[in-house]
Amino acid sequence: MLDFLKGPILAIQEFYLLTGRALSNVARKPHHGDDIKLQMDALGFGAIPIVVLTGAFSGAVMALQMGRALQQYGQVGRTGTVVSIILVRELGPVLASLMVAGRNASGIASELGSMKVTEQIDAMRALGTDPVKKLVTPRMLAMAIMLPCLTVIDDFVGMAGGWLIGKLIYDLDFLQYWSQTWRALLWSDVVQGLLKPFIFSFVISLIGCFYGLRASGGTQGVGRATTQAMVAASVAVLVLDLFLGLIFVPYTSY
Repeated sequence: MLDFLKGPILAIQEFYLLTGRALSNVARKPHHGDDIKLQMDALGFGAIPIVVLTGAFSGAVMALQMGRALQQYGQVGRTGTVVSIILVRELGPVLASLMVAGRNASGIASELGSMKVTEQIDAMRALGTDPVKKLVTPRMLAMAIMLPCLTVIDDFVGMAGGWLIGKLIYDLDFLQYWSQTWRALLWSDVVQGLLKPFIFSFVISLIGCFYGLRASGGTQGVGRATTQAMVAASVAVLVLDLFLGLIFVPYTSY
């Protein structure tokens, strides 16, 4: 009667086993430093254009809408405060992580899925190489390093986009905007804005690796794994953002 639950429960179990193995490999030699650098370039630097575009337009849209709302109360000069707080606490980490999840989780699943269906991973095992240590752990570490950096870029570009719109539409002063942007941020905001993408990075990379290593059925199976990885990683980011937000609420000042 409960046979339909076996598949999801087994998948969750396999995911946690993969996570445990990937984390335990961090302290074991060899560390495959060259693989980590290669993945940092592929997963991190390759995602800079889409993160910059996302940050610029999200900051511009926020400044446009918040400036209009604040203008009704004669507080249009506070636009920088609102934009910086929203970007650093919430929108920057979440949007950067969603863009990276859409780009990299699907890419990882596609790459590992192709290796799985062509039996390259079985060949690695036959040669005595641990696929998790060689393929999963470097991607996990590279993502953990690069996603917070991408979030910082997203935040800064978003603030710059907000100033540009504020200058063009509401004639905001440069020094006033950036001064309020800087003063509005507390250390708790910065910690929250960097800790979120750090946690999201593990979820994104491990979900991509998990679906890639489970791919089967040829090219159709690889395409299915790619779609599942992107959807699962994006949903996981949004769910985790809610719970992390609830944790940070007692430490947030307004």
